[in-house]
Amino acid sequence: MPLHILQLGTPRRPDEGLRIGTVRRPPRGVPKAEFASRDYYDTWLPNLSPSPELMALGKAAANDKDWETFKRRFRSEMNEADAARVLDLLAALSHHSNLAIGCYCENADRCHRSVLAELLRERGAALIGEQP
Repeated sequence: MPLHILQLGTPRRPDEGLRIGTVRRPPRGVPKAEFASRDYYDTWLPNLSPSPELMALGKAAANDKDWETFKRRFRSEMNEADAARVLDLLAALSHHSNLAIGCYCENADRCHRSVLAELLRERGAALIGEQP
């Protein structure tokens, strides 16, 4: 019963379970009633996305040093009590339910979801192969 890390908007896997959007904003031009049917997400946890200022920094990361700065600052945000509790919950649930988390970025290596995967692994989550 693992937790999948994926790009929102990609076709669902049969064993994926509940899909959770860890994005700051809902998908543009998509009615709320269609988020799940269009393979975006079933529920939304924006508190697991970077702050708007940090998101801009991550998108502008032009090299590995910039990306490492983003990762360090995002990890700091995720260590705040509310986000840390949600990460702990997701890690625990990954051993009892199929879940998926993700965001819109095409490149998983330069996306906050890769940092979320690291944080969840550190908390003992059962993760399955990550989708690009």
